[in-house]
Amino acid sequence: MTNETTRRLYYGDSYTLAFTAEVVEKATFKDHPALVLDQTYFYPEGGGQPPDRGVINGIKVLDVQTRDADRAVLHVLGQTLNSQRIEGQIEAERRFDHMQHHSGVHVLSQALSQAAQAETLSVHMSAASMTIDVNRPNLNADDWQAVEELANGIVMEDRTVRAWFPEPDELRALPLRKLPNVMGKVRVVDMGGFDISACGGTHVAHTGEIGPIKVVRFERRGDTTRLEFKCGRRALNDYRDKNRVINQLVAEMTVGYWGLPEAIKRLQSEAKALRSELKTAREQIIDAEALTLLPTAEAHDTWRLISFVYVDRDPAEIRLLAHKLAQQPDTIALLGLAGDPAYLIFARAENMGADMVWALTIALAHLHSERGGGRPNFAQGGGVKASQDDLQAAIQLAAESIR
Repeated sequence: MTNETTRRLYYGDSYTLAFTAEVVEKATFKDHPALVLDQTYFYPEGGGQPPDRGVINGIKVLDVQTRDADRAVLHVLGQTLNSQRIEGQIEAERRFDHMQHHSGVHVLSQALSQAAQAETLSVHMSAASMTIDVNRPNLNADDWQAVEELANGIVMEDRTVRAWFPEPDELRALPLRKLPNVMGKVRVVDMGGFDISACGGTHVAHTGEIGPIKVVRFERRGDTTRLEFKCGRRALNDYRDKNRVINQLVAEMTVGYWGLPEAIKRLQSEAKALRSELKTAREQIIDAEALTLLPTAEAHDTWRLISFVYVDRDPAEIRLLAHKLAQQPDTIALLGLAGDPAYLIFARAENMGADMVWALTIALAHLHSERGGGRPNFAQGGGVKASQDDLQAAIQLAAESIR
């Protein structure tokens, strides 16, 4: 790529992390100082691969990008650098992680094509995840197992990886998995004859360096499937984390790991039964509480009013209590729950004509809130912080509107 402003040395060597170069231009990128060098081993963002990180003359490299106008590599710095000659140092762990995963993409994409007839549509790499979108929506567990077996077989064979710029006649003869859409010379990466693709990224020298390739998650997205996978160190860390969780569960549930699915189903069944029993018990308690409140009702000619403000209660319990009270003929319940946020829950018997929404509107106005609504026979709202005294005053205003 001799016509480019910056000689990209990583094309021929992904392992060199320290180098020297001359500054050919000082620029800016998103309000940060940036340098164009005559040559670089820093990989700029592109091809689905994030940029390298590191330092130049001890100054942190925040980003590395390619300038569209002339293909110059912009090294974006944390502060201005005045030197003409620089020493660059690339972050080793990040670089090798990208080498493993970019190489893993090639192997996995070819394995998907051969073992699952799924062609790669797009790839995204980040520090947190690595994903591939493929053109099949209906991949299953057997497909993934076949894909992983094939991909990891290529890794264990430790095939030699070659990256080069073939001449046009050689390029036309190569069985590329996907034809490139680029101008000028094309860089090709050959994963030991298993996959041959056009690619400008950084790669390992042998497939064994990729480490284990593991699909950790997949989801259908319309007519496509997105899979997340991990290679090398990321795959090892993922295994450690999940194995730690499994061992904790095994110890707590006193079963072998193979018995965890059945043990979890048993716990889920028990929990469902307990929730049902709890619901029944809670309703019985609320029924009893409603009966104790009825004698405290404020009596009117043909109806009765029950008002009360609670603290430290579950709003669901207060709603259920209001419903229970409203099941009694000629009864109106104006209940509140103090706190942050506070709740107002108003309900009436079906044989009455009072409008609970109107009563709630009056009460909420006192609390300087407009958060609420409902139906004529049941309304609730609040959404603001309010004390017992605040709610009692609001309920009193609502009661006066009903009387």
